[in-house]
Amino acid sequence: MLNEPLISIITVNFNGLEITAQFLLSLTKCTYKNIEVFVIDNASAENPDELKVKFPFINLIKSKDNIGFAAGNNLAIKVAKGDYFFLLNNDTEVKPDFLEPLVELMEGNKKIGIVSSKLLYYSKPNTIQYAGHNGINFYTGRGFGIGYMEPDSDKYNGNYKTELAHGAALMVSKTALNKVGLMAELFFLYYEEIDFCERIKQADFEIWFCGKSVVYHKESITTGKFSPLKTYYLTRNRLIYTKRNTKGLQHFLCIIFFMFISFPKGIIQFILKNEFGLLKAFYRGVIWNFKGKEIYKNEGLIYNDF
Repeated sequence: MLNEPLISIITVNFNGLEITAQFLLSLTKCTYKNIEVFVIDNASAENPDELKVKFPFINLIKSKDNIGFAAGNNLAIKVAKGDYFFLLNNDTEVKPDFLEPLVELMEGNKKIGIVSSKLLYYSKPNTIQYAGHNGINFYTGRGFGIGYMEPDSDKYNGNYKTELAHGAALMVSKTALNKVGLMAELFFLYYEEIDFCERIKQADFEIWFCGKSVVYHKESITTGKFSPLKTYYLTRNRLIYTKRNTKGLQHFLCIIFFMFISFPKGIIQFILKNEFGLLKAFYRGVIWNFKGKEIYKNEGLIYNDF
């Protein structure tokens, strides 16, 4: 590749030194050399300096508090010098040639603001987690991923426009970022990348999927697949996302749908499954939107809502 713009790779660590080290080790095999790597540590109980010792090429930024996914990424974006900013989860591992197809795609089409790699499950490396997305239904708060849980195949090796990027492997151009600004930090965890994608599209940029760029995702290492923390923030942020991205009659109908269909359905499901910890988290996620700021405590950890 004749033109190799600088890529700023950014990952957020929270009590995951071993998994982050595995991620960084995979980056050392990267065939695209014009990169800078930032690791943001969100006040881990572990000592993040160990990462700097093992991987001296990283730029380590230590936050005094656990400020969440969006705010953590924003810390690095503010000081990074790249032409593109690649937000990668620390629970991923990359193929050595994962960057070249992304750069070629974005350099060839300046209308693209964000591009995401193909995500395969690390534990099932022939199974797709993400190959594009059809978007979020504002009324149900749900969306459908393209290729989800399908076997990987040539069908998903191309490049195409899509509605939403995946936050585990999201590359945004400096041009688009300068126009729309940083990620919204009030989400703390979940939905921030979906909100960011909506802002990118509103600014007349496109979102694309790049099938030749492959990233393996271990998924839910930090929060747990069905943890109260995850349930709380998914519920809370679904409503925040709706409020920020709908107006007028659509906004009114979305809230009505949630309060009279989604909310009762969620309560009934958690009760029937005897998942009262998740029920409490679900309820608190809804109540936050009416009461404002609070502190959510889970398993001895404190997460501040902004």
